[in-house]
Amino acid sequence: MSRSDIVRRLRKRKIGVLMGGWSSEREISLLSGQRVLNSLKGQGFQAVGIDISRNFTDQIKRAKIDLAFVILHGRPGEDGTVQGYLDLLGIPYTGSGVTASAICIDKVITKMLFERVGIPTPPYFVIESGADVAAIVAEAEKQFGYPMIAKPRAEGSSVGIELLEGRRGAVERSERVRRGFGDILLEQFIPGMIATVGVLVEEPLPILELVPKRQAFYDYEAKYTRGETEFVLPARLDSKVADRIKELALKAHKLMGCSGFSRIDLVIKQGKLPFFLELNTLPGLTDISDFPAEAENAGISYDEMIFRILADALA
Repeated sequence: MSRSDIVRRLRKRKIGVLMGGWSSEREISLLSGQRVLNSLKGQGFQAVGIDISRNFTDQIKRAKIDLAFVILHGRPGEDGTVQGYLDLLGIPYTGSGVTASAICIDKVITKMLFERVGIPTPPYFVIESGADVAAIVAEAEKQFGYPMIAKPRAEGSSVGIELLEGRRGAVERSERVRRGFGDILLEQFIPGMIATVGVLVEEPLPILELVPKRQAFYDYEAKYTRGETEFVLPARLDSKVADRIKELALKAHKLMGCSGFSRIDLVIKQGKLPFFLELNTLPGLTDISDFPAEAENAGISYDEMIFRILADALA
């Protein structure tokens, strides 16, 4: 299908930008959604914003949309719930489907699949509801020591992450994360370059090196506070290392069954050994987000990026 044919088809459709939701990532989703909405309107498409609530089934029906641009970080968009409902209604949508979304929001399943196909990921332990936190922290300490990361099993945007630098307070802080977010992971902290790499419609983007100015790791504040993190694009890597990382990122994207766009978060030890942390099926699209910066470095404007994601939903 030619570009003009795609544009003609899109102009006949009412596009709903699904944003907001009720997860801890609501505010970021609203920022992403508003920027997407502005881009769509600026390109001449008929688009409306839908701030998704728990009554989203009625909201989507009342909006009478023909196509959905899903930018709901966290639940109910990143776990596949909204995608499942859109499938029932027969409304096409951007991004990954139900299965890929449900897999990727679960960091444990994601890491298990990484391990199965040889994609390197840091060693970890899972602390589930009712488990003996102290015993698991002790086992993690025995296996890989400190520092380690305590993180929610199913949250994004670095929400709820704790850096455990030593035995003192490790159990208490792990318990606090579990109380707030349910099941958690204890993951070995890998020192090295913090990086992300996006995939846009089956094409890996340039690798982004992230340099937090105050923290030792890339937490929520560093991610979403302007000026807290320096972006280095492309990342300062040997070309062979960069090519290998892009190859693995595309492999992960396809392995999980992702569509449209995704972003891999990773750490690169000693400038050459990548450790993949997680895969985000709905990366942020704000004016300070990683993914648009990577696209821009590849010569793809924000509007063009949005168009490609949208066009992929019609494929």
